[in-house]
Amino acid sequence: MAKEIVWSEQAINSRKSILKYWVLKNQSVAYSIKLDELFREAVTLISRYPVIGKPTDIKNVRAKKLRDYIIFYGEVDNKIHIFYIWDNSKKASVVSRLRGRR
Repeated sequence: MAKEIVWSEQAINSRKSILKYWVLKNQSVAYSIKLDELFREAVTLISRYPVIGKPTDIKNVRAKKLRDYIIFYGEVDNKIHIFYIWDNSKKASVVSRLRGRR
């Protein structure tokens, strides 16, 4: 059975930022719509199979790769919390951002 999904503010903002970038770059919403659907499908898969992602260095945080992105999530109180969607083309460390959320 699928677990409830809880999106953090950081995850919502990172998703919106990624989608907005592609709208501006392509001058069209078509790719952003497809990409958002891929994000939603991946999160649904995570909710059904919470251990599908690879464990990270941070306790109780897993990472699910999706094309050029990584979805960082964890299970808290029997719910799946989406912490952040990372664009792999960025150079800064997402681990430091995730550690700062606690």
